[in-house]
Amino acid sequence: MSRTSSLLTTILLVVVLVVLAVPVALNLSTSAQVGPPPAAPALPAAAQAPATLSQLAGISALSDQAPTPSSTVLGPLLDEALATTAGDFTGTVRDALTGNVLYDRKGSDPRIPASNLKLMTAVAALKTLGADRRFDTTVLQKTPGTLILKGGGDSLLAPGDGDPTATVGHAGIATLAANTAAALKKSGYTGPVTLSVDDSLFSGPTLNPHWLQGDLDAGQVAPVFPLAIYGARFDPNTSVGDRPQDSAMEVAQVLAKALTNDGVQVAGVPTRGSAEGASKIASVQSATVADQVEYMLQASDNYVAEVMARMTAVGAGKAGTYSEASATVQDLVAKFGVSMDGLVMADASGLAPEDRISANQLAALIKIMLTDSNQDLRTALAGLPIAGLSGTLGDRYVDKTTAGGAGLVRAKTGTLNADLSLTGYVIDADGRLLVFSFLGNNFADGSNAAKPLIDRAATILAGCGCK
Repeated sequence: MSRTSSLLTTILLVVVLVVLAVPVALNLSTSAQVGPPPAAPALPAAAQAPATLSQLAGISALSDQAPTPSSTVLGPLLDEALATTAGDFTGTVRDALTGNVLYDRKGSDPRIPASNLKLMTAVAALKTLGADRRFDTTVLQKTPGTLILKGGGDSLLAPGDGDPTATVGHAGIATLAANTAAALKKSGYTGPVTLSVDDSLFSGPTLNPHWLQGDLDAGQVAPVFPLAIYGARFDPNTSVGDRPQDSAMEVAQVLAKALTNDGVQVAGVPTRGSAEGASKIASVQSATVADQVEYMLQASDNYVAEVMARMTAVGAGKAGTYSEASATVQDLVAKFGVSMDGLVMADASGLAPEDRISANQLAALIKIMLTDSNQDLRTALAGLPIAGLSGTLGDRYVDKTTAGGAGLVRAKTGTLNADLSLTGYVIDADGRLLVFSFLGNNFADGSNAAKPLIDRAATILAGCGCK
């Protein structure tokens, strides 16, 4: 937003309130219309700013009578936008209602997806865990003086008090300590305690061997545990840099200090142990899976994606390993009818250079979010960043060649050093809902130089009559 003018920002903030309502009121009914269709306005209701904000209730149903872009008109426009000798683009555009292909540029070829792979994790997590599921972080007691901290999958803990209005820091370690101290006081125990941490919900290597050492050194991700503060970050406001290498033990150390502050004497330092046979005395709960998925997609958080995939595997009755996580996610997505041909899921976040997925497969994920009868899947749409306004698209779509897509394009970004991707949906100028995916690989000058090209392609879709 720092590079967006105040006037453009004001206009976009009004428009986005309408666009955000698409998942709430989306209706892809194919029922016949009675009488002749009304004359089309210059812009459809879905792309117009509301007359008032106070009673904004959502967008009226999208009409199946809205004209579909002509592939013979759309194709050359997109080919021109994506033309480059510095790298290679693939892509697809589909009509969300019918699934008809309106544009295909090697759309079935597997490519490096970067963080667009998180769409796989999002769909699988919401399908298996459910949108309303929360993860417990628990303190259990074996003997009056023996406490065990058990991780239950919350990687977004706060070191202080929890904030019930937040996703990051919804549950707080200070809150857990206060609840634990109160439980000990109620039981009449006033002696010292020992504290251990049980992080056995996840097993196998904490680091995926497919990750590059340079990405680990840069702080793109950290060893994965079933409990962490701020997504295994020291500072919630930074996306890279130093990270704790043992987030489970870090949480235990923060809890020990918080217990001391609450008058509970903690003997020694936290160790690892088993919670088997212990009884729960206190717990805190995470934000919902829907909220965490939204955050994961908006911020493109690698750590949260990896934890969510392992929790999906555990929820499906599998081991909480990186390999079972990837396999489980693929199996679950395949059950929606998405072809797995050529797909390689070496991790759950898109950081592994071996990852491969096609534009067709990615576009199919967005269509599932938009049209599947499972309303939990619809919640993932809120996690798609909005062009020029939010998440990883907040500082894009601000020049004259892409501003037409600002506030209208909603898409998951993906960025590696030489690769980038953009997958999402847009309502075009005629009111037709389009699903798209563009992937660019092997950019000799780096992926940042290719972002304007991929953004122009999505902007063309937003303004397209293309008949």
